[in-house]
This record gives sequence, C-alpha cells and structure tokens, in this order.
Amino acid sequence: MQFYEVIENRKSIKSFKQSPIEKNKLSRMMHAAMQCPSWKNHTSYKFILVEGEREKKELSKAIMNETQEASNAIVEAPMVAVVVGEPLSSGIITDKEYYLVDGAIAMEHFVLAATNEGYGTCWIAALDEEKVRNALSIPNEFRVIAMTPIGEIEEETPYEDKKDVREQVFLNQWGKTYTENEVQSIH
Repeated sequence: MQFYEVIENRKSIKSFKQSPIEKNKLSRMMHAAMQCPSWKNHTSYKFILVEGEREKKELSKAIMNETQEASNAIVEAPMVAVVVGEPLSSGIITDKEYYLVDGAIAMEHFVLAATNEGYGTCWIAALDEEKVRNALSIPNEFRVIAMTPIGEIEEETPYEDKKDVREQVFLNQWGKTYTENEVQSIH
C-alpha cells in the first residue's frame, strides 16, 4: 500500500480471525514503532506483546466502556500490543508529560504498520491501569498508555466519514478557515 492508502484504510477493527500474526510482519511492525520520534530522542516507552489466553482475558476486564466490543476483541484477537511509558526517562515541559506523547506516537506507528501488513487494530486507552499492570506484571515506574488487539480482519466495519479538514484546520489564526487553494507553497 502507498502511505496515504494506509492512512485511509486504517479503521478500528473489533472482529478477528484466529490465524497467528506472521513473525516477519510482526518484526516489521515493531521496527516501525521503534522508528518514531521521541522527546530528546529518549525511548521512554516499551511494548508488551500478549498472546496468552489468561493474560488477554485479564486485559479484557481492564477496559472501561459501555459495550463489550473492545473487551471481546482483546480476547478474540491472536495478539494484543500494550504500550507503556516511563515518566522518569522522559521530559515534562509546561505540565506536558512527554512519555504519553512518545508512547502514543510509537503506538500510532505500530497501528499504521499493522494496517500496511493487512492486519486490523483498535486503539484502546480507556482502561483500568492497575488491572493491566497486574495482568502483565508491569513495574511501578511504568505507566500504561494504550493497547490494541491485532489480527487478520474477520469482519470489516462500515466506513465512517473522517473529519472535514475545513472544520478542523485553521490557517494563520484560530477561526480562519483553511482551504487547500489558500496555502502558498514555499519555493
């Protein structure tokens, strides 16, 4: 897939086939996650790849939402990726904790790479951190940022229109609507 096709094809998937994740594809996905930018080039995040049925069941209990779709996806998927961050190895500038940003960027690289490899994912961050920490024996100095099930797509979700750029992007100042033909190229 071309880069923009990957972005357009990425959707939240919650129904997976039971086929295992191919090792060469997983290797490329993890490599992509490790290529992300981070605060002062510190790598404050780590990934935990979960295949164990007991661990996936415990992770599914940590999800905080009104439906069981995401919880079921965690149990059903052949693998779950959990990204954690270490606040002490990252920076805090004007109350922004950069381990969260670094971990989110790494997870996004992973999710896009998974899409490119033909796998579905579903970003999940509404979770009970202590339940995740206990299920995976995560040390106290690390914080849980997000997790995603990964697998071959069993059922495509209906396409949802993405946000309208004209409603989400301003040009030069707040409230001034951006349109593609207004931006000047720099030569």
